[in-house]
Order: sequence, then C-alpha cells, then structure tokens
Amino acid sequence: MDERLIPLSALQHYVFCPRQCALIHSEQVWADNYLTAQGNQLHERVDHGAPETRKNIRFERDVNVAAPQLGITGKLDLLEFHIKDHIYIPVEYKRGRTKKDDSDRVQLCAQALCIEEMTNQEVTMGSLWYWQTRKRVDIKINEPLRQTTLNIIQEVKHLFNHGVTPKPILTKACNACSLNNLCFPSLFSQDKSTKYLKALYSMDSDE
Repeated sequence: MDERLIPLSALQHYVFCPRQCALIHSEQVWADNYLTAQGNQLHERVDHGAPETRKNIRFERDVNVAAPQLGITGKLDLLEFHIKDHIYIPVEYKRGRTKKDDSDRVQLCAQALCIEEMTNQEVTMGSLWYWQTRKRVDIKINEPLRQTTLNIIQEVKHLFNHGVTPKPILTKACNACSLNNLCFPSLFSQDKSTKYLKALYSMDSDE
C-alpha cells in the first residue's frame, strides 16, 4: 500500500497537465504569476472566515479531509452541512470561470470521496464557485465523474511512484501556466528549435 497520500490539488494539476503535476508535486517546482496570485488572495478570504450556522446550514471553512483507502488528502475551501437533511456539500472556490476540461470537477469529486470515507455517508452534490463570473455551479457527483476521478487518482499514483516527469507538450494552456518559464514547452515543441537542439546534442555526442 502506498504511504504517500496524494494532495487533492495534484489531481486538478494532472488533468490540466501531467507535466505540471510532476513538476509541482514531485520536483517541488513552483512559481506564481498574476493568475495564481489572484487565486491565493481569493482562498485567503474564503479560508479565514469563521464557522457559522445560518438557516439550519452549518458552514465550515478550511476543512482538512483525507481518504487513506483511496490515498488522497487535502483541504476544503468550504463544507456545508445541511443539519435537517444530514447532507454534506463541498464547495470549491476558483479564480476564473467554468473550464472545458474536468480539472475542477475531478478535484471537487475527490473532496466528496474524502467526505464519504470519513463520514460513511454518500455525497451526491458539490459546488464550484467562480470569482470571475460570480456564479456558483452545482455539480452532480454521479457515477461517470466518480469513475473518472478514480482513474485520475490511479494515474497520479503511477506518476509519483515511478518518479518520471512527462515531456512538455506545447498547447494554448501553456500561456496561462505559472511554470511556463521553468517548463520551456516551446523549446521542446516540434519545430525548428527542436531540430536545432537535436543537432546540437548530436554534435556533443560525437566529441
């Protein structure tokens, strides 16, 4: 059994880019840009709020969770507990807007899986709150999303256990990545620079 528990954030990073995930969580490489700085400010506002109860709903912030059987752990921005119905709803705050990929939904589903393992109660709904659009999006924790999340957990375990950092792949998403200047995706893209580097390495090997 793996002793290392995977941070919930690593799942989100992996869906966005496996190389980014390995750089951050295996190689301990990190850099901020204006996007991550805004995200940090948002989480500071949310996480430092005091617990409270309103209209029969308990709001707990900055909640530590873990699912050792699945091998994941992390923190929830906000956990809503509907006292009358005994329902748990994790709420994750994000800086931007709804994404086309599953990165946010996978992270949210992993939070739900942690709550289920800790409370032995099914979580059927979670929410994503986006700062840029000021909208809360309810996400069903259904079987397809659960299976996708479980698959991602296994893929990240494999990545960490083998200690391999994937090669860079240049995409439009690289422009928003804070590790762009440390990852150098454009250097290794399939263009003239790649041919130049291959030629350079070939010359070095001949000496």
